[in-house]
Amino acid sequence: MSGYVLAIDQGTTSTRAIVFDGEMKIAGVGQKEFTQIYPRSGWVEHDPEEIWDSVVSTIQMALREAKVKATDIAALGITNQRETVVVWERETGKPIQNAIVWQDRRTASYCENLKRQDLEKIFTRKTGLILDPYFSGTKLSWMLANVKGARARAAKGELCFGTEEVLAEAPEQERMEAWIMTEVDRGVPLPGLYPMNAETKQRYQAWKDGQK
Repeated sequence: MSGYVLAIDQGTTSTRAIVFDGEMKIAGVGQKEFTQIYPRSGWVEHDPEEIWDSVVSTIQMALREAKVKATDIAALGITNQRETVVVWERETGKPIQNAIVWQDRRTASYCENLKRQDLEKIFTRKTGLILDPYFSGTKLSWMLANVKGARARAAKGELCFGTEEVLAEAPEQERMEAWIMTEVDRGVPLPGLYPMNAETKQRYQAWKDGQK
C-alpha cells in the first residue's frame, strides 16, 4: 500500500502511537504515561484533557521518529480502554468531569440493587452480559445523577457520551475512543464517523431501552 498508517493505543496507564510504512513495518513510535486519579477507595479516574494531550504528543513523537508529516498518513486506527467513560459538551468538546475508568467500582451497590429487583436477566437477554460496574452503562447513570446539571443538559442534547453512528441517535453515548475521535476531528479534516463494534452497540441499546 502507499502512504503510512498511524495506530493509536490509548491504554489505561499510557498512550502509545505507532507509524507503519507501506510494508507495514514500524517506522516510528511514541509513548507517554498519564496520571491515575483515586478520589476514594474503589474509584479510579483519568483527566480526559491529559489523555488528549498524551495522544497529541505521542503522535508527534512517532511522526518525528518516522520522519514523515501528518499529511503522509493514509489511515488512522484507535484501540482504547474499552469501558472507560467520558461525557463531554457537544458544542465545546470539553469533558464535564474526569473520565470514570473501567476499573472503577463506584456503581457496585447500584448493580446489586438491580440484581435484587431481578433485572439482570433483562440485561443478559439484551446484551449477553452480566450486571457489573465494569460496563459503561451504570457509569453513565452515575454521572447523570451526580454531576450537577448533567441530566438536564443531556435531555437538551447538550452532552455526548459516545461512539459511532449512535452519536446521531441520541445526546448520550459511550466510551473513550469517540471522544478522542471528536478531538481529532476538530483539528483534522476527517469524516465525521465514530466507529463502534456490535458489542458496544448492544450495551448502549440496553441502557437506552432501560430509560424508557
